[in-house]
Amino acid sequence: MQAVFPGLAPETYRPHALHDQERMWPETNCYIDLWIEVLNTMNLPPEAMLGFTLTQDFEGDQFTFFKVPLEDLDTLYGITCTELAIFDKVERHVETQIARGRLCLVEMDSFFMPDTAGVAYRREHGKTTIGINRLDAAGRSLDYFHNGGFFRLEGDDFDGLFQTLSAPDALPLLPYTEFAKLPNGRPDEAHLRKAADARLAFHFARRPSANPFHAFAAVLPGQVEALAGRDFDFFHKYAFNTLRQFGANYELLATHLAWLATDGRYETERLAALKISEVGKTVQFQVARAVNRKRFDALAGTLTPAAEAWDTLMQGLATKLA
Repeated sequence: MQAVFPGLAPETYRPHALHDQERMWPETNCYIDLWIEVLNTMNLPPEAMLGFTLTQDFEGDQFTFFKVPLEDLDTLYGITCTELAIFDKVERHVETQIARGRLCLVEMDSFFMPDTAGVAYRREHGKTTIGINRLDAAGRSLDYFHNGGFFRLEGDDFDGLFQTLSAPDALPLLPYTEFAKLPNGRPDEAHLRKAADARLAFHFARRPSANPFHAFAAVLPGQVEALAGRDFDFFHKYAFNTLRQFGANYELLATHLAWLATDGRYETERLAALKISEVGKTVQFQVARAVNRKRFDALAGTLTPAAEAWDTLMQGLATKLA
């Protein structure tokens, strides 16, 4: 059975250090986590791609679901990624691309994915992206990158994921799918650092025009009060799309600045990014407590340290990237 990365096995796979359990946010979001592990498998440093985190903003109801821009993957690593048209069974398209050495990134239903046990598996339907390394339609099994690791599913989960037992007149499975053409060679360290420096400056120019934490602070108490009237499971969805998104985003930015500047020239900015990440973790606990107690007055000012750190981060980079 063909695979994009032959010999890769879930039983022996070792995740990248960016998914170490000692980090504040061992997992970020499905798209970024997937690329971290794909680059890890290719023996390429995912730290180089993280300059785009500077562009995260508060979008009114959530923080930007941060995704590495496809042009950054191309510029840094020579990986070209584009949409794959689905006009036949998804499995057939994926098998064709795997045979050509291409990795398919497919939006799937986490209800059928055992690696989400305790969160979504067999509990609720959710959209998430996986990278498929090996697919055996006849044997009903699949090896895939997802979140912070590499996994296998089979049998009934395979049938559910690809809707293989659907009635002939059922609506077809048409998930959004990308496919990545992987380079033959490996970029050298000098190229990666030069390109990453250039992308950092590019993304800095696209940073939010106003401090996103002031905007978030203005609506946080009202959002949390509304949470208190809903099932507590909804809290996890809210936290994922707000506090976890910015917390994980800025921890990755801190890692990127450390990787870029081994001489420590971005140390002040790195610490500011880490401070924002820490605030995300702290406020997540405070929001949970407020929802449980139905008392929201303690939330006032909780985001002030993040807002101050964001100003320090951006002002420092403005001077150093000038």
